[in-house]
Amino acid sequence: MGDASSSKPLSPSAPSNAQTNTTPLPNPSPPVSTSPPQNSALAARMARFKALQSAKSVSNAANREATQLEAASKKRDHELASKLQRIQERTEVKMMRDEDREGFERKRAWDYTIDESESWDRRVTKKKRNKDNNAFQDWRMEANKVYKRQVKQMGKVDLEEYTKERAEKLQRQVQNGLLELVEDENGEVFTVDKQGRINTPVEESYNCDHKPTKEAIDRLVNDLEKGERARLEARRKRGLNDDDRGDVTYINQKNKQFNEKLARFYNRYTTEIRESFERGTAI
Repeated sequence: MGDASSSKPLSPSAPSNAQTNTTPLPNPSPPVSTSPPQNSALAARMARFKALQSAKSVSNAANREATQLEAASKKRDHELASKLQRIQERTEVKMMRDEDREGFERKRAWDYTIDESESWDRRVTKKKRNKDNNAFQDWRMEANKVYKRQVKQMGKVDLEEYTKERAEKLQRQVQNGLLELVEDENGEVFTVDKQGRINTPVEESYNCDHKPTKEAIDRLVNDLEKGERARLEARRKRGLNDDDRGDVTYINQKNKQFNEKLARFYNRYTTEIRESFERGTAI
């Protein structure tokens, strides 16, 4: 009893050797995972989005094809209608001309004005004159035709560049004293030369200071190359060759071919005789 009364009470916080709690604590429950449902929903939305994109592409392609077919059909219908209309008009005109030719020409002239009629007459006369002058007459007429053709083939003139160069030339001639600058009562300024001509540059000696543009040089080169190609093509059609050398022993192309054929067979036998004739020692 004394031992029991002298012992100190155990602290509740102190560990007790007599009573040791060896029971393991329960493990906490793992958190509920929500990722698999979310992944499946995202995959379903992506699949639906791709299906919508595919349907949109198919629809756009179908709409584009239908639009092209409709445009082509309208174009064919329009061309067919225009063709039928032209055929009908030509048929009517032909029937009217066959019925009354003099009256038809007189009635058709009612639809044209005097200016249109005169312009048409000038065009017909010019066309007939050009047709008559198509054959070679002389080198002067041939050069004139070539010049007119080249002028027609020239590109459009750059009026802005021409006006700029003309103004610079007038200004330079005013500074050099070749032209006189005059101002009228309305405030307009113009140049006058010694002959009384207005805004007309004075003729000057060419001083080789003009530098053409690259476009002008390219146009000149193309024109020269085109003329050279035409010349070579014409010579090729005539059977001529620029590499021909030696004496001309023929009067036309057929005679040249015959002489070449003779030379292939008999030159080896007549070489000495021909050389003797050329030296003047033949008997």
